[in-house]
Amino acid sequence: MSNSNKLKVLITHPEVASKALDILKQKFDLTISKGYPFPSRNQILNDIKGASGVLWAVCHKFDQEMIDAAGPNLKVVSTKSAGYDHINVPLLKSLSILCSNTPGVVSNPTAEIAVALLLATSRRLQEGYQAIIRGQWEVGRIQWMLGQSLENSTVGIVGLGGIGCSVAKKLRGFDVKRILYSGHNEKPAGKSLECEFVSQDYLLQESDFIIISCTFTKETKHLFNRETFKKMKPSSILINVSRGGVVDQEALIEALINKTIWGAGLDVMTPEPLPHDHPLTKLPNCVLAPHLGTATERAEENMAVLAAQNIYNALNNLPLLTPIL
Repeated sequence: MSNSNKLKVLITHPEVASKALDILKQKFDLTISKGYPFPSRNQILNDIKGASGVLWAVCHKFDQEMIDAAGPNLKVVSTKSAGYDHINVPLLKSLSILCSNTPGVVSNPTAEIAVALLLATSRRLQEGYQAIIRGQWEVGRIQWMLGQSLENSTVGIVGLGGIGCSVAKKLRGFDVKRILYSGHNEKPAGKSLECEFVSQDYLLQESDFIIISCTFTKETKHLFNRETFKKMKPSSILINVSRGGVVDQEALIEALINKTIWGAGLDVMTPEPLPHDHPLTKLPNCVLAPHLGTATERAEENMAVLAAQNIYNALNNLPLLTPIL
């Protein structure tokens, strides 16, 4: 039974780490939405009524409908993710509802996936595996299954935030020659990591590997498109760990089929989940992962704990640790 003396906090997924719940359960009345594999939007609309805080751990949009369903008590929405394109932040701010995300704790695990995709694509691991299971392992062929090497290469990072910096640190161990990055402004971290701030066009033209780790916004939607791919090297490899919408997928498919670029590794796509018979799944030079960027036990717990702590702080008139500005 709900304790009316405690503020209500909604946890929108039953699999949120128990360590996060421990932060909240002593002081707040927790409601945990049920549903498999995740609660439906209708379930959350029903559960959110009267909530003062919401730990948002689903991909549903948080919009006017959710705010209306919550009612006037809503004070804070804390999304368990670094990205927040599913949260109507301007609307929340206009209503003086606090909002936060979980950057920082996702940087290393997402960077690991970026490097994993880069290696899997450049060294043709998926193609090699398929050759084995199809009985097509060509012993003795000198030119068989040759890939691209990171050693002495130029890597371009689009968006040198937390994830981009983590990628740069990890790639230094592969003896890359140069790391370039593009964005709105030169970053102090770029100098300490010995990365070169360049224009996007220069990055496209010079990079052997391009890693997308920028935030998905209206400005970055389809940042990579037909014109972009034409500027890249035919031997270049594109890696996306940002959001699927940063890449025009139809243009990417054309570029991969026509060999405009050499290959691509994607942890994010449009839509998600990607249909099993989507054209991307049929391309030998495209390696796909089902949005596994933060899918480690440690990262999931750290994200949930940070999201819970933001709610705790907000409802106790303390500063948010990671506000969405």
